Amino acid sequence: MSGLISATTSAADKRSAFRASLISEKITRLPGAINPLTAKLIQEIGFEGVYVSGGAFSAALGLPDIGLTTLTEVAAHSAQIARSTDLPVLVDADTGFGEPMSAARTVTVFEDAGLAGLHLEDQVNPKRCGHLDGKSLVPTDEMVRRLRAAVSARRDPNFVICARTDAAGIDGIDAAIERAKAYADAGADLIFTEALHAHADFENFRAAVDIPLLANMTEFGKSALIPAQALESIGYNAVIYPVTTLRLAMGAIERGLRVIHEEGTQETLLGEMQTRSRLYELLEYERYNEFDTGVFNFTLSRSQ
Repeated sequence: MSGLISATTSAADKRSAFRASLISEKITRLPGAINPLTAKLIQEIGFEGVYVSGGAFSAALGLPDIGLTTLTEVAAHSAQIARSTDLPVLVDADTGFGEPMSAARTVTVFEDAGLAGLHLEDQVNPKRCGHLDGKSLVPTDEMVRRLRAAVSARRDPNFVICARTDAAGIDGIDAAIERAKAYADAGADLIFTEALHAHADFENFRAAVDIPLLANMTEFGKSALIPAQALESIGYNAVIYPVTTLRLAMGAIERGLRVIHEEGTQETLLGEMQTRSRLYELLEYERYNEFDTGVFNFTLSRSQ
């Protein structure tokens, strides 16, 4: 019953697949998973990867996205998601949970958790959501030290280290490009430029930086919502939808709770719900039953 309790694909193979996807001609789409069940659905629908958003995770804990979560919390949450899917999982590692030495440890912890990669950002800790104002950046050389420490700690060469810069919204796109080049020289495999505004900004960044690029298509932020096909045509290699599933879920939860509060029953909401049979299908209940029967329904002969 391989693949029942956890994914069949090894962490090493997921990392290899993710790295290969970043140099292919196709864009890698990574919706955010708020839990392992969401990751299973992302895989079933046919996406190429899964993303674990720091903003979505902190929000699920009832906390703002200002660096309050710990390495231990994020690693445990991410490991549960990675275990549930055959897709590579990229995780938001904020600023590395401390100084450069902490960033190095973060890489080893996430490797052990089965992740395919992480991204580190150049904000001052405590950080802010990338689409809020009032952010502060560390000097470029400090971020370079952060990245070099992370790269040096990597044991699997296919584990992807992505560098995120928030410079575009603070110092302008030219400053973000200069930082991106320095981060690539420091060993980053992938560059994530936060809070670009228009289609032309994404084009300009692609033209100036010659390593794989990741786009963030988050809702209600500073960036235009550009279709994946258009990003692919520009030359972007990966795109994340970090908080989309959380927003979809919370919107439905809030509407449903208000209906129950007003009507005293969920009867009118049944058509909007995932059915019991669909949930059981996604969870592969029947396979668990077969596994349980195959393992425990046996007898021993008296001679044994």
